[in-house]
Amino acid sequence: MFQVKNIMTKDVFTLNQHDSLSAAKDLMNLARIRHIPIVDDAGRFAGLLTHRDILAATISELAGIDRETQDEIEAGIPITEIMQTDVVTVSPDLSLKEAARLLLEEKYGCLPVVCDATLCGIITEADFLRLTIDLMDAVEPEE
Repeated sequence: MFQVKNIMTKDVFTLNQHDSLSAAKDLMNLARIRHIPIVDDAGRFAGLLTHRDILAATISELAGIDRETQDEIEAGIPITEIMQTDVVTVSPDLSLKEAARLLLEEKYGCLPVVCDATLCGIITEADFLRLTIDLMDAVEPEE
């Protein structure tokens, strides 16, 4: 049986719950990701910050605030103020079918993978797309 641990991303970009909105925006832009698992000082999973959460917390350019002031404000907003804490997590032993069902039916963009309360990976829609491409490569004849 295919399990989450077979395709999950193990080297996950994370932030600490004490980091700022500014740090989260920088990480998302640099790493080109849409989900950041948040961990506490002991590495335990504490929550999730999504691109949508950041957009909701960011001051609109229409507010007429200059970039420098906006950066100062965002540097002072702790992630704990905007992160989601009621996040569904999964075990690395969960079947891929069940993980896919959760993503699809609940409209989640990712599922943090937790081992004994510690973040050990993340599975995203992109992981399933990679799997789909690999499977198609395996069954399609070479041209």
